[in-house]
Amino acid sequence: MKKLFFTLVSVLLFAAATNAQGVLKFNKETHDFGKLSEGPLATYSFEVTNTGTAPVVITNAQASCGCTTPEWSKEPIMPGAKSVIKVGYNTSGRPGAFTKTITVVSNAENGTVILTIKGNVTPKATGGK
Repeated sequence: MKKLFFTLVSVLLFAAATNAQGVLKFNKETHDFGKLSEGPLATYSFEVTNTGTAPVVITNAQASCGCTTPEWSKEPIMPGAKSVIKVGYNTSGRPGAFTKTITVVSNAENGTVILTIKGNVTPKATGGK
């Protein structure tokens, strides 16, 4: 009977260990810059926490266009730890409203998350009469 009980407990512990999974929880998935002046780089850092039980590695963060650049740590995010994905949007030569996405890929339970930035770039004054 003890052997059966030990085997059953071992199988349950193994199953629990193999089901350990990281989960990425973002402070928010959309950031609205509002009105921006044309010219400077607009940046925002999306904060993310691993609320799961296993380390998470972000393997890629792909922007929807070349005007948007994501930066992220290549180090594993341990359970309970936080990290950031810093996103930059180049406003130079891009007046008007914009909405851009960043697709974040990881080994987390929610393996693909889409972040969004948006805003409205006010054109530079042309300096004419």
